[in-house]
Amino acid sequence: MLLADYVPHIVQEIRYYATYNFIGERIDGYEEPCALLTIEAARALKSAANELFVQGYRLKVFDAYRPVSAVRQFILWGIEDQDVRMKPYFYPDLEKQELFSRGYIAKQSSHSRGSAIDLTLLDMRTGKEVDMGSPFDLFSEVSHPDSRNVTREQHENRMLLQQAMVRNGFAPLDCEWWHFCLKDEPYPDTYFTFPVSSRYLLR
Repeated sequence: MLLADYVPHIVQEIRYYATYNFIGERIDGYEEPCALLTIEAARALKSAANELFVQGYRLKVFDAYRPVSAVRQFILWGIEDQDVRMKPYFYPDLEKQELFSRGYIAKQSSHSRGSAIDLTLLDMRTGKEVDMGSPFDLFSEVSHPDSRNVTREQHENRMLLQQAMVRNGFAPLDCEWWHFCLKDEPYPDTYFTFPVSSRYLLR
């Protein structure tokens, strides 16, 4: 499902369609800057979005469905030692190979099953992202949801997002405050290969 059609007030900044990401180029399979989700995940996300909307927040999505070809590119990039152009921005304290062992990059991604999403909150009063203490895709311990290296306010912001998502059927990830996967996902053993494009919609 095309998420924007189901949750009209959601904001999208699909990072892997652009070049500002941990690899530094558009990722394989991202043909349009749009978020796709299974209908089950979209319904659950709509409930979370509505709950947060009445509190003054909108959801901002960085990534949703991710094709297998994108995951394959991540793996090949991790094997290649020389390309570290984005290291200062996304993994300043780690070597590329550590991103796998620490759980930041997986050889099979829940995103490829169509029910995982990366997102944050936008404050409707300011029009700005809520301060979560670290940016999206910063591969560091400070990005762990329960990190002690953030302020009380930043931790409360993370918990505001997490609790709304959990109440509406999503499970968090212990090393990324932005990542959530539908608990009762409809395709738990299927990793899809079609591109990210409005022409290919999960039903």
